Amino acid sequence: MTDQSTKPGVPAQSPPVEPAITKDAGEAATPQRQSWWRGDGAEPVRRNLGLVGVLVILVIIGIATRPDLYGNPTWVTNNVWTILQQASAIGVVTVGMTFVIIGGGIDLSVGAIVAVAGVWSTTLATQSYGAGGMIFTAIVVGVVVGLINGVLISYGKLVPFIATLAMMVAARGLAAQISGKQTQVSSNTTINDIASTRVFGIPILVIILALVVAAGWVLLNRTTFGRRTVAIGGNVEAARLAGINVRLHTVLLYALSGLCCGIAAIMLTSQATSAQAAMANLYELDAIAAAIIGGTLLSGGRGTIVGALFGVLVFSTITNLFAINNLSTEAQNMVKGGIIVAAVLIQQFRYKSLTHLLGRTSR
Repeated sequence: MTDQSTKPGVPAQSPPVEPAITKDAGEAATPQRQSWWRGDGAEPVRRNLGLVGVLVILVIIGIATRPDLYGNPTWVTNNVWTILQQASAIGVVTVGMTFVIIGGGIDLSVGAIVAVAGVWSTTLATQSYGAGGMIFTAIVVGVVVGLINGVLISYGKLVPFIATLAMMVAARGLAAQISGKQTQVSSNTTINDIASTRVFGIPILVIILALVVAAGWVLLNRTTFGRRTVAIGGNVEAARLAGINVRLHTVLLYALSGLCCGIAAIMLTSQATSAQAAMANLYELDAIAAAIIGGTLLSGGRGTIVGALFGVLVFSTITNLFAINNLSTEAQNMVKGGIIVAAVLIQQFRYKSLTHLLGRTSR
């Protein structure tokens, strides 16, 4: 049997030849592979390094304005621990807020939840059960209020902004009702000692913050819960079609935020050795701002726990810088507002778009 290509009258067939790739107008013959640093995967790293640069600039400003203080190594060490301790409670709240925002929601009630959890845990009846009873009460109150938020949003079809705004007002009112508009002093030495005790030279408040941040990072980046949170925040309809129980997951996100608020309530109670209805004032704004500065999109679907932590540290360092320079709180709030606006504007101009523009103009 002869091959068809050798039959008389049939032209011999040559093997197929790959089309040649020619250079046109200076273009490379093969597409250039984009480096990891320029890709979307490195965006959190770039943002975090930028926040580290902001912290360095703030330290330089502190050295320039108060060289007498920064020239003392002991004071510098103590000041670093002071900043971290001041950032501990709001940092814990910000972890919960970051999850909520990544999931496409918002929680304006976190400060009020901290207040009602703190007040409820410092009533005479609760304190009679000891430190365990106070911690248990604060956490349960925080989770329950968070669950109410989640149910109203998921099953009541309320807009997150409206639901949590209503809860903010209601929880503050409940805290004032429970405390009788009075400051409730904590007489439990175990709770009070949390703020002053150190383990291997590290304050317990800082250790609690580190543990919560580590747990939040693992939950967001290494679990199904975290992947579902990102999916829901990115496209809720696609997440629903993929089989994710969006309603239940949303409830859990707000419960997680409430859990963080309950932990923060104990931390603040320890620092002040008391609780009142006005505690954690404006924590919701600080937590949202820190999350945004850390790279969390307000529209949901993207964010990092480490970035949110850096955002908290930036604000805490600014507060400390204003305090050591005896500057007013009003000026501090104006600076914070400017930072928030700048962070949101930066989110509108992605690094990839900028490099694409620079690449086109350089040709």
